[in-house]
Amino acid sequence: MTTHFSGEALQFLRELEGHNDRGWFEEHKPVYLSEVREPMLDLVNRVNESLAGFAPGHVRPPQKAIMRIYRDVRFSKDKSPYKTNVAASWPLGGSEKTGAGYFLSVSGHEVLVAGGSYAPSPEQLTAIRDHIVAHHGELRALLADPRLTGMFDPADGNPLVRPPRGYPVDHPAVDLLRRRQWAARATLPASVAETDAFLTLVIERFEALTPLIDFLNVPLATLRLERRH
Repeated sequence: MTTHFSGEALQFLRELEGHNDRGWFEEHKPVYLSEVREPMLDLVNRVNESLAGFAPGHVRPPQKAIMRIYRDVRFSKDKSPYKTNVAASWPLGGSEKTGAGYFLSVSGHEVLVAGGSYAPSPEQLTAIRDHIVAHHGELRALLADPRLTGMFDPADGNPLVRPPRGYPVDHPAVDLLRRRQWAARATLPASVAETDAFLTLVIERFEALTPLIDFLNVPLATLRLERRH
């Protein structure tokens, strides 16, 4: 199975930026299917094989993991019909809305490997913060892990200016509680997607993300169960 993309795939994604219309896409759809979608399906299958070993709750059928290339333009000023990247996600239990997870995106310009909870709802954010209050020492250790700091870009979590309402202003983890995002991301050149080492590169970063994702999913999984009852 293919574990990387061709130069033709990246060229297609770059050209789609300047020809983002149905006519051009339909004319070049065979290239999209053979050089972009099929390799992505194969790559997701290989990622799943690795996730089964260290994050089995995140394994997801490739057809569900891969995001549609068609954009939802109903509420957007940008009416371009197609995304100019190919992406996949692996949330816990298969639901992006209720769990932290892994994310991979390939465009003609960059590769993004990420994980965590990027845009938690207010209810989810409260659950994460309550968990941090009781376990902030564990979280600080996770965030300081050399594997995480060495592979991912620095991030401040889009913090609030002031401590969130309802939490002590003098709490020792007030800097962590101010965060609104819990995600780490690594931005890499698109050329890495063409190499034989691409799958290894992705898996190494997903493994490094796993302790943080597991930490976040403790309160999020509890919240999910409470909703069911």
